[in-house]
Amino acid sequence: MPDPSRAVLVTGCSSGIGRATAERLATTGWTVYATARKPETLGALAAAGCRTLALDVTDEASMQAAVRTVEEAEGAVGVLVNNAGYSQSGAIESVPIERVRAQFETNVFGLVRLTQLVLPKMREQRWGRIVNLSSMGGRFTFPGGGVYHATKYAVEAISDALRFEVRGFGIDVVIVEPGLIRTSFSEAAVTGMTGEVASDGPYSDFNARVAQATAGVYESGALSRFGGPPEAVARVIEKALTARRPRARYLVTPSARILIAQRKLLRDRGWDAMMRTQFPQPGAK
Repeated sequence: MPDPSRAVLVTGCSSGIGRATAERLATTGWTVYATARKPETLGALAAAGCRTLALDVTDEASMQAAVRTVEEAEGAVGVLVNNAGYSQSGAIESVPIERVRAQFETNVFGLVRLTQLVLPKMREQRWGRIVNLSSMGGRFTFPGGGVYHATKYAVEAISDALRFEVRGFGIDVVIVEPGLIRTSFSEAAVTGMTGEVASDGPYSDFNARVAQATAGVYESGALSRFGGPPEAVARVIEKALTARRPRARYLVTPSARILIAQRKLLRDRGWDAMMRTQFPQPGAK
């Protein structure tokens, strides 16, 4: 039997974690297919040795075409890094339902469908690795981030079930949980809220404070010094791919370890009390 394909398909490579991961893996000898909705953003990765493809995780035909391209060239997608995603902020009542659906379409449904598409060939070759980018936000919830956190809780649950279901076929499923990462992530979250979430009404002050806090925590907040660059996540992903027996979960950055530990220690009432020191409570007199 020929050696299994170890070609890597990475989603969301136009910037941030996806770009850093594709570049690191390509420069350390992996065959990398870097993808993005706009392939013209991937020129630097092509120069670094990546093969580039258009891939929109909200479009069935686009996903099928990308997987088919890799399978025709390599036999199988050996490693899938489900990185594509973004954050939708805002009080849940104030977020238009179409924005809620769009958040789940990108962060959850695209991840599930792409996984379904690559699994048959992984099973056939009896080897594969699926790396799902979750977040420290898959282990606790900040006010104003309920929609985003819900998608990451879903990624955690899906990954835990999938890990059991495919292990017997020689496939490992890994969850990567970054903390604060210095990318354009916070800017996108704030832009999405200010541009599409109602700026008036009972949540106006709360939403404004959430936007301010989101921008501040990544740039100048007390926790920002416990964050890290996207390259820190890329290093952990490489470690998960080269480990003989990868861990089920990898935390990245001290901020993730600190906040997850705090959430466990404080329990529900304590966490809510701490959140009240950081955010105005809508409707409170």
